[in-house]
Amino acid sequence: MPLWAVILTWIGVLILFLVGVVGIVAPVLPGIGFIYAGILLYAIVMGLDAMPLWFLIIAGILTAIMLVVDYVSGVLGAKGFGASKWGVLGAFIGLAAGVILGMLVGLPFVGLLLGPLVGAVVAELIVGKTKGEAMKAGFGTFIGFLAGTAMKVITGLVMIFTFLILTMFY
Repeated sequence: MPLWAVILTWIGVLILFLVGVVGIVAPVLPGIGFIYAGILLYAIVMGLDAMPLWFLIIAGILTAIMLVVDYVSGVLGAKGFGASKWGVLGAFIGLAAGVILGMLVGLPFVGLLLGPLVGAVVAELIVGKTKGEAMKAGFGTFIGFLAGTAMKVITGLVMIFTFLILTMFY
């Protein structure tokens, strides 16, 4: 393979990794998906024998899991902190509304944080929960979001680090 092709491949991989790392904490980008795309780009261009198949499979499975975690962590947090089915639904609606409104005002991250929290609290208040119970459910969505983000950061960095180790020694 010509040197220019190797260099262009690495530039593409690094750009995808960079976008992926930013996307892990930015609500509009599926960060883990970009990281996996960088891994696949390398494997396809350099040849599927350029890295172990087990790594491609495990990284793909982790990517799928983290994409799901990305969208349900806040809701699972709400449920874990005692939210009713209405509070969980409110968290879902709040997530969608928060991201959309956040993007409209240029602060999608704030909308991602506050939307599910506010949605869960409002829904719980509507169905008759006390202010304390509603706030607990809203707090759970926030904790769930933080836990999901922490899982994505760790998973993304492990995928990148493992990829770099494998490309050096495989």
